[in-house]
Amino acid sequence: MPHPMSLADLHAKYPTYYVLNGPRSKRQVALTFDDAPDAVFTPQVLDALKQAGVKATFFVIGNRVEAHPDIMARIVREGHEVGNHSYSHPNLPKLTDPKFRSEVTRTDEIIRNYTGSVPALFRPPYGNTDENQILWLASKDKRIVGWNVDSLDWKGLNGDQVCINVLGHILPGSIILQHAAGGQGEDLGGTIAAIPRIVKSLRNDGVEFVPVGVLLDLKKDTEENIRAGSNQ
Repeated sequence: MPHPMSLADLHAKYPTYYVLNGPRSKRQVALTFDDAPDAVFTPQVLDALKQAGVKATFFVIGNRVEAHPDIMARIVREGHEVGNHSYSHPNLPKLTDPKFRSEVTRTDEIIRNYTGSVPALFRPPYGNTDENQILWLASKDKRIVGWNVDSLDWKGLNGDQVCINVLGHILPGSIILQHAAGGQGEDLGGTIAAIPRIVKSLRNDGVEFVPVGVLLDLKKDTEENIRAGSNQ
């Protein structure tokens, strides 16, 4: 029996729809935050981003949005981009097709209630997905967003350690993985402490912070798809 394709294989086979980073040609990076919203860490992440003047991408979990509607509204109100991170954070390849699709579509609808549109970005929990799921997401014109810089902040690291993990691996076009909400007993204090330092260090180096959709130039893609459709 053939082995399932690795994530690297899937990225190589579907580079348009399964992305790990943006183009290397621009001095831009994207800060992304998973697992939001919660009542403890998400507001602190939002405060730090506001102070730094940075717009980030939040990959939100549907059942957490339902539990913290005011914090979700704040994410949107403060101009951050919102992506879909499933409804209940399961390991997607273990799900049946109907359950997997429900995890995505249910969360799409929850997000649409706040933003007015279905999100173009999807990040699988744990980064885990398979080929059939990628093909279905692509048929819905979604980009599956991985990362190429992992802060490992969920391990309870301090600000120095998070900074080292991020700044030591940055390239133009990097997508940086951090978290804006934690599991039971998780401490994301290092994330909060690291945000202003990461922003200052990279800005001093001439790097611009943009949401993932801007990094990937998705608006241009959408316009080209519309033009292609009207020319058929």
